[in-house]
Amino acid sequence: MAITTSAKKAHRAARRRHVFNVRRKNAMKDATKEVKKVIVSGKPADAEKLLSAAYKAIDKAAKRGIIKKNTAARKKARLVAAMRREAK
Repeated sequence: MAITTSAKKAHRAARRRHVFNVRRKNAMKDATKEVKKVIVSGKPADAEKLLSAAYKAIDKAAKRGIIKKNTAARKKARLVAAMRREAK
């Protein structure tokens, strides 16, 4: 456990950030799952609308450092690739 005052403060700050990071990561996962579910159901028009929300969630997670930039790019590319596969 933290002993010094500054270490205690850093620990409190990390716990606060953890709450926001988990919330942002869950929002990203939920958005991508929703897009995948709509893609599998075969509704490309609905998937297009949800894709922008998923992009936004992924980009925000990358911006905040929850996921890395390349991970965000890979996730977005795989969503679009899945849409294109189902469109054929």
